[in-house]
Amino acid sequence: MAVEQVTEHLFRHESGKLVSVLTGIFGIERLQLVEDVVQEALVRAFQTWPYDGVPDNPAAWLMQTARNRALDAIRREKLFHTKQTEITATIEQRLSEPADAEGPMFDDEIKDGRLRLIFACCHPVLPPEAQTALALKTLCGFSPGEIAKAFLTSEAAVAKRLTRARQKLQEEKIAFEIPAGAELSTRLDGVRQTLYLLFNEGYKASGGDTLVRVDLCDEAIRLASILAGHPAGDRPRTHALLALMLLNAARHSARTDEAGNMLRLRDQDRSRWDRALIARGVEHLGRSATGEEISTYHLEAGIASCHCMAPSEAATDWPRILSLYDRLLQIDGSPIVALNRAVALANVQGPEAGIEAVECVARDGHLESYYLLHAVLGEFEARRSRFPEAAAHLRRALELTELHFERTFLENRLAEYESASPARSLP
Repeated sequence: MAVEQVTEHLFRHESGKLVSVLTGIFGIERLQLVEDVVQEALVRAFQTWPYDGVPDNPAAWLMQTARNRALDAIRREKLFHTKQTEITATIEQRLSEPADAEGPMFDDEIKDGRLRLIFACCHPVLPPEAQTALALKTLCGFSPGEIAKAFLTSEAAVAKRLTRARQKLQEEKIAFEIPAGAELSTRLDGVRQTLYLLFNEGYKASGGDTLVRVDLCDEAIRLASILAGHPAGDRPRTHALLALMLLNAARHSARTDEAGNMLRLRDQDRSRWDRALIARGVEHLGRSATGEEISTYHLEAGIASCHCMAPSEAATDWPRILSLYDRLLQIDGSPIVALNRAVALANVQGPEAGIEAVECVARDGHLESYYLLHAVLGEFEARRSRFPEAAAHLRRALELTELHFERTFLENRLAEYESASPARSLP
């Protein structure tokens, strides 16, 4: 495996563990220092491993490097001199323990290390979006750019959100503690939202050359499964979230062709969908139906279920999907939901109705720089055999994305539109 791949893997899978161990030692007030030294350790690895080789235990190497940098910073501050020996001994003990070692746990505690720390980040003193941003940055290895795309905002806004969150924790002297018992329930919404966004980044990557990041999807499913199996997390909304993940993950292998090019849902080979994951998803969707609660996760999972249960594109229950989007839009009035609803509407009432709906979405300007808005308009115009107009929308979409897999998809569609005669319709 190339050094770049090793460091990327460690950044995703080990940085959160490093931050959690060091923060547990130095305290939440030094979260910024801990994040900095972990980042410096990863950069150091990237600089030295191509020449020195990857260590036998890369995670331990990173911990040692981050530890030394943290201690150096503390010495420069001339603080904690009396605790320096104790701190060093504690870290050495942590390094000597197996990576998956956990202390004794009560039944009302979360046993998985990363999930426990996501709960710790989702402190109710912070606004919901700040909780999620802090957890994604600190424990899931998300960059500010990835978080910004998840929230449809700017990197500057995310940086400000993270800074305010840390300041709030410091000002109120909030301990970086792992909640248990009744405290878990107050943090469930933030934890679920973090896992939802973690899965989404894996399902459709916001960077890199591949559409799907299976490792992120698998980790989100693993954590959501643990959460759903815990008494505190065994709630309808949690099962709905897990159902949504499983049903969408079932289509992973069919979402690209052999060359890695993105395929539309209608073009996917449904025989390649994972029926075992679909069955698990349907099971959890059923478990989410207890009570009268209807959340966005319920509705999105219902939509995913409609797609997964349809034997073909023609047999898809689009009226049902449209009705689910109508209800989803009432709960979550985001322009992305409205755009997706327009696609469903076009499949029920025709492309003209879809175009009118997209134009309504576009009026507020929030999605003007979103490539899919223009790509959807291009698709609708192509269905009307208005290929010059369709091509114009695709050219605009191409101006708005730099991702390789998105550009390849759009370029292929644009070539079809440009070569199509006005009298010919797309298959």
